[in-house]
Amino acid sequence: MRVLIDTNIVLDFLQERLPFFENAVRLFERIDSGEIEGFIAATTITNIYYIVRKTAGALVAQDAITQILTDLYICTVDRDVLEQAIALNFHDFEDAVQYVCGVVHNVDAIVTRDKSGFISAEIPVILPEELDTIQ
Repeated sequence: MRVLIDTNIVLDFLQERLPFFENAVRLFERIDSGEIEGFIAATTITNIYYIVRKTAGALVAQDAITQILTDLYICTVDRDVLEQAIALNFHDFEDAVQYVCGVVHNVDAIVTRDKSGFISAEIPVILPEELDTIQ
């Protein structure tokens, strides 16, 4: 199974945010075992670095990025992706970029805690705890 992982899930995992941490851990365990292929948009990496650096410092942020680069496939964000994202007229442009990355990489689902950002998605949008419902 191939899933695009929303920024909030990656941050739940990296920052051990409760009560969401355990679901994020289960997702990343399934990625580590090879059961799931995890994808994120390249722009997600810069957002994560910025957020983690502000809360935990540059060294922790660098370690987080190294871990992401080891565990996940990175979806390129180029002009075509950005043009497709803007044409979607999603409420949140970041979600639109992530959605287009998912489409381009033929993911089976987008995993997020905020389904409302992907209202008109044609790809299943699921909560981390719903991962077992799709195969």
